[in-house]
Amino acid sequence: MTELLTAAQMRAIEQAAIASGEVTGLELMERAGRGVVEAIFEEWPELQQTALRAVVLCGPGNNGGDGFVVARLLKEWGWQVEVFLYGDPEGMPPEARVNYERWRGMGEVWPAAEFAQHTDLRPGASVDLFIDALFGTGLTRSVPRDACGPFAALFGSEWFAHCVAIDMPSGICADSGRPIVPMGYPQNGWPAADALACEALLTVTFHHAKIGHFIEAGQQYCRRVVVKDIGLRPAYGPSFVTRVSLAGGPAQGLGKGCFQHKYAHGHALILSGPPGRAGAARLAARGALRIGAGLVTLGCPPAALAENAAQLNAIMLRPLADAAALSDALSDKRINAICLGPGMGTTDEGRSLLATALASARPTVLDADALTLIARDPALFAMLHDTCVLTPHAGEFARLFADIAEKLDAPATRGPAYSKVDATRAAASRAGCVVLFKGPDTVIADPSGTCAINSAQYDRAAPWLATAGSGDVLSGFITGLLARGFDPMSAAETAAWLHVDCALTFGPGLIAEDLPEQLPAVFRKLGL
Repeated sequence: MTELLTAAQMRAIEQAAIASGEVTGLELMERAGRGVVEAIFEEWPELQQTALRAVVLCGPGNNGGDGFVVARLLKEWGWQVEVFLYGDPEGMPPEARVNYERWRGMGEVWPAAEFAQHTDLRPGASVDLFIDALFGTGLTRSVPRDACGPFAALFGSEWFAHCVAIDMPSGICADSGRPIVPMGYPQNGWPAADALACEALLTVTFHHAKIGHFIEAGQQYCRRVVVKDIGLRPAYGPSFVTRVSLAGGPAQGLGKGCFQHKYAHGHALILSGPPGRAGAARLAARGALRIGAGLVTLGCPPAALAENAAQLNAIMLRPLADAAALSDALSDKRINAICLGPGMGTTDEGRSLLATALASARPTVLDADALTLIARDPALFAMLHDTCVLTPHAGEFARLFADIAEKLDAPATRGPAYSKVDATRAAASRAGCVVLFKGPDTVIADPSGTCAINSAQYDRAAPWLATAGSGDVLSGFITGLLARGFDPMSAAETAAWLHVDCALTFGPGLIAEDLPEQLPAVFRKLGL
């Protein structure tokens, strides 16, 4: 697990280091600027040649101070550097003002409003690098209108090639990954949306990545994130009680012992829908079996037995005509995990099956139709327990938690903006169980506030997962791990990570049936 920080947590770490006397704010700013230049040359080695041209846009805070350090270091490397400042240097923080004055001893500083006047944006003009040091993680409002000019000019020019953001592309909230827009936008005459935030090809941040790098529009605007060490130690305090982690690999316990029998790895029950709608449940069942559940049984209406029997071998079948039949099946205490929803239907019989499963208080994964039923029926919602895992996509989340979704979908006009992390934590607290909010930025939270982001972005981008049935396989993965004894949070995190790794292993052309079949290769890669 890799810890992700909010802007406030990062400030607390820096302030603690400065207060301890370990480092000064000026030293931290120098280290940050050097880290940016290192990252640029590592990303684009060809830029290490001299006599190139850079444009640096600095803001009025410490992010701007980092920009002045970068400008000075590039100038010392032999570059031609043009620097623009948004704001009044008199109001800059002390450390940023020191670096402003250092740069003034080397070159000119022009007001950001004069960007177009002083910068040659003609096609073919030799500008090799643009540094966005305008606001970084400190943004609490939309980029002011009079600071948008450089962005609009950049995106409209043909020389826009290498754009680097320090900490966070300006205009993007570091805590939510959402663009901060003006009140009333877009009806109030502001420029086009892409001129309200700077889209970087490389984002260089410090100590730890920030939450906003990995959720919502963060990846779209950051493109690639590099974390540079500036010599800070971890800090603990009230703002660190509930942490957010980036899922970085599966939990321990995926391997199997040599002297264990099948029931030692659990027995998962997957409920199927009627004939013609059982494919989703079969996908889930295959996922549960491949991930290591000792036994998997598909429970289905008697009319669907022949269809399922024609396509399943290692997965057992059991006719479940109604809730009474399910209750009888659950008298077998070896069944220790249940999955309901994929292809199940939203009939009254489906509601009765769901109520019976929840009443058994076994670890239960709820997806698709089960979530629709719960959203319709407060009595079912009240039956949720702490070993449930809800796996909604955005539409299902909005039906289950309408007020939370409305808050999340509202335009972000102030920072820190309400985030997908905030929404998932609120949902988990209300439901009293783990919620896995699906997407390329899947967020997983439990009722205590523990939270993880499973990112299928950057070097783990897996767009092939946007295919019918992939969510059913994920539900099966979680169910299989619950059967094996994983706690709900670990089961959800591990399943989500393996789900992405299976997609990456297969690559383009993936369909849902392929996902479980990649697990053996993924497990071998993990040394299991």
